[in-house]
Amino acid sequence: MSTLTTPNSDAPAAPIEPRGEFPIAPQQVILGLILLVEIAVFGVLGENFLSLRNLLTVSVQNVELGLLALALTPVILTGGIDLSVGSMIGLCAVSFGMLWRDAHLPPFLAGVVTLGIGAGGGWLNGVLITRGRIPPLIVTLGTFSLFRGIAEGVTAGQGSYVGFPASFTFLGQGALLGVPTQLWIAIPAAVFFYLLVHRATAGRALSAIGFAPEGARHAGINVDRLVGFTYVLSGLCAAIAALIYVARFDQAKADAALGYELGAITAVVLGGTSIFGGRASVIGTLLGLFAVAFLENGQALAGFKREITGILVGVMLLAAIGLDFTRLRGGRQGRTAARTSSSSSSSPSDSEELDMRNSQLAVLCAVIVVAALIVTGGNFVLVKSLRLDAGRASATGGGGGSGGSGSGGGGTEKKLVVGMMPKSKGNAYFIACQKGAEEAAKEMNIDLLWDGPTSADPTEQNKIVETWVTRKVDVISVAVENAGGLSTSLKKARDAGIKVITWDADANKDARNFFCNQATPDGIGDTLLETASKQMGGKGRFVIISGSQTAANLGLWRDRILSRMKDYPGLTCAEVVYCDDKQNVALDLGKQMLNKYPDLKLIMAICSPGVPGAAEAVKQSGRSDVKVIGLGLPNENKKYVHEGVTQAVILWKTGDLGYLAVAASKAVAEGKLKPGDKTFNAGRLGPLEIHDTDIILGKPFVFTKENIDQFDF
Repeated sequence: MSTLTTPNSDAPAAPIEPRGEFPIAPQQVILGLILLVEIAVFGVLGENFLSLRNLLTVSVQNVELGLLALALTPVILTGGIDLSVGSMIGLCAVSFGMLWRDAHLPPFLAGVVTLGIGAGGGWLNGVLITRGRIPPLIVTLGTFSLFRGIAEGVTAGQGSYVGFPASFTFLGQGALLGVPTQLWIAIPAAVFFYLLVHRATAGRALSAIGFAPEGARHAGINVDRLVGFTYVLSGLCAAIAALIYVARFDQAKADAALGYELGAITAVVLGGTSIFGGRASVIGTLLGLFAVAFLENGQALAGFKREITGILVGVMLLAAIGLDFTRLRGGRQGRTAARTSSSSSSSPSDSEELDMRNSQLAVLCAVIVVAALIVTGGNFVLVKSLRLDAGRASATGGGGGSGGSGSGGGGTEKKLVVGMMPKSKGNAYFIACQKGAEEAAKEMNIDLLWDGPTSADPTEQNKIVETWVTRKVDVISVAVENAGGLSTSLKKARDAGIKVITWDADANKDARNFFCNQATPDGIGDTLLETASKQMGGKGRFVIISGSQTAANLGLWRDRILSRMKDYPGLTCAEVVYCDDKQNVALDLGKQMLNKYPDLKLIMAICSPGVPGAAEAVKQSGRSDVKVIGLGLPNENKKYVHEGVTQAVILWKTGDLGYLAVAASKAVAEGKLKPGDKTFNAGRLGPLEIHDTDIILGKPFVFTKENIDQFDF
């Protein structure tokens, strides 16, 4: 076997792995130990963490991310990077949806074309990098925006493709021989990349390219072809991940897999692949993937705050990159010393030991052990807090007297466990709902698990629901971001004997027991349009700022408004735009609409962050002729209402909606709320009407300058 050499170069030759050795470096060994620590800790603290079902759930949830991480391993091995893989999933997802629904191609043929699109996107990256000599970071940062922009452009911002045939969704939701279908793809993919990186001649060439591209060229390696091949492979894996993603969630949308590229890079670097190129480990990539996955899953099953996961992953990632840099710097210093010392006193194999000297190994061990201690320490603090809470609960529920609903007893009655999820935790609207939910939970002696994505993300909602199914909560109560995407997971929850309540926004009817409806879509849409007509004097042009394109309730309100336009012939809706439930985006969109339509008379925002965002846009533009109305919280809009920028805020009592969702959860779990009931006695809210399986909170309320100070939420 010949060794690649680089004459007159500071870069070392690519290390050749003996054929019989298992390519695991000390960093992977220690990462494996951290993984074992997580399994041991969460096996004790997390409910059903060690079950086979949970292992399969974690594996299925991370197949798409795992495919990206595997594909990025050889890319990073060459010293490159691909930031476009997440956007490529979005592009391939909507491409598949369009080919199936609009071009009427059968799913198999649409899938083949989609794979070609993914490979073509990877080829474009490779050509720009190898032929254009543009740094990979710049190229893939550009295609990161390009691919996502094309996906958003072809869908015209109008939601997602849903309702794929069962023969296709089997790819993401079915099982063969008891093993989830997508694992039959992921496992062979892992074997393929292991053989490519560690056993094939091409893998050694890729390693040489990562160490010294020019040296590899002098050694006769076709650098451009191999580098281009890694990017084509990356694009192809992104397309496969897109097909699995669409099949798993039964939806194809432009914002699919947002942020996946960062998660994949995290797994690769944590696993010991050098971010500077030249060294990689597929085994390490898988260890990094599962270390993060089990950390997230274990924290959720143990009832801990999910936010600590990001801190711990960040610490481990910085440690891995720092050690990589230390090792690289140490290797350079060692090579300098080797050239100035007598070559006869050391063999070539001795100089190659520069990669892992005792001092560097000690630093590696110390830093990763510190990361492990942070994991353990964080869990210790959280467990201590949990025990204190349990102590308080037993103190209030165990003594004689009041508080217990059961009689006679020496033992404490098991609390009803309700997992309650908003669309996004940071939204002020859902924070207000949480207060009402916590009030009901305290009043009704319920163990409330409040958790959700930090932004409106159907994928994260699915993960949380699946975790709660594994934990075997009694009731899942969720404000649904995307009905098509979440209904499959909610059906699985019902099949597992868990009751399902939806609130704020509904799922498919067969995926839940009851829906806590703040008001009917007709009532909300009609109130908004009536208020707009009154403020505009019955004529003029207005625009609508909505939240997420995929939110079912917002879509129903929008459609009701547009369908009633024929009853208001003097009004014209110029455009509907989407702020993704972000106030700063609503501000920017408001300014754009004001510039685009000089004769605009009113902005109607139908999501709570949109109202203050639109009001601030009108205020900053100095357009006193433009009025603002919308669905929002009184406290967020009092300032603009008193300044005369916002004329009316329409909403319901959000705390009451949260209270109702918890009250309904308790009633349905205890069998007191059943199909066919016409009314429901919701605690302090009194009797409420039930329309079919919709519990109606009441009519929308209009907040104006005259009454808004009477409300504090």
